[in-house]
Amino acid sequence: GKMKEKIIRKVCQILPVLLMAGSLTACDAHIEVPDTAVRPGHVLCVDGNTIPYSEYEQSGKQAIGIVFDTNQDGKSEGHGYAVYLWDIEPAAFADSLGVEQGTSADIETHDGNTNTYILHSAEDVASPMAEAVFSMWWYEQSAYVPSVAQMRLLYAAQDIINPMIEKCGGTPLPQTDENCWYWTSTEVKGQQTEKAWLYSMGSGAMQETPKTKVHKVRPIITINR
Repeated sequence: GKMKEKIIRKVCQILPVLLMAGSLTACDAHIEVPDTAVRPGHVLCVDGNTIPYSEYEQSGKQAIGIVFDTNQDGKSEGHGYAVYLWDIEPAAFADSLGVEQGTSADIETHDGNTNTYILHSAEDVASPMAEAVFSMWWYEQSAYVPSVAQMRLLYAAQDIINPMIEKCGGTPLPQTDENCWYWTSTEVKGQQTEKAWLYSMGSGAMQETPKTKVHKVRPIITINR
C-alpha cells in the first residue's frame, strides 16, 4: 500500500512539470500559416486567382466574379462557383417553341455548364441566352447559365456576395420584387418542348415559363484548380 502511494505521489509531482514543458514548446513552435482556402465572398480575378477582398485591393488585379460556393458538400463541380459581376442583356431561352433542347431538366443537379453547352450546340433551335453567355467568354473563363440547383446556392449566398459584388463595381443581385427573375438553364420536366424554369432572386421561388420569353441572365463560372 505504502509503495503504491509513493508512486502516485511521484507521478503527481512529475505531471505538472511535463504539462508546463509541453505548453512552452507549443508556443515556441507557433507559426502563422496563411489561410489559402477559398471562401464565399472572395474575388475571382481575370487571371483565375481567387483572393480575399483585402488582398484584391492591394493587388492591382481585375475582378470578374465573386465566389459563392466552395463545394463543401461535394456536389458542386470543380472547387465551387463564382458569380459574374454583371447581368447580361435579357434574352430568350429559345427562339422558337416545340423543340426539346436536351437539358437534363433536373432541378437537383449542378449541371448548368453542360446544359448551356447543349443549348448552344442544338441544331434545330437557337438559344439567344446561351449564345450571349458563350460570346462573353473572357480570358478563357467559360461562363454559363446556372441550373436551378446552382441558382439555389446563389440565392442562399446573396447576403455574403452582394456587398462584395458592389465593392468590385458589379451589379448586386436584386432582392426586391422588381426585376428579380432570372433564366436558369433547366427545362421543365415533361414540358421540355415549351417551358424552362425561371428563378426569383427576391424569394427563391421558381416559375415555369415559355422558352421564348425574354429575361435576365446572371452567368456563373466554375472554379478549377
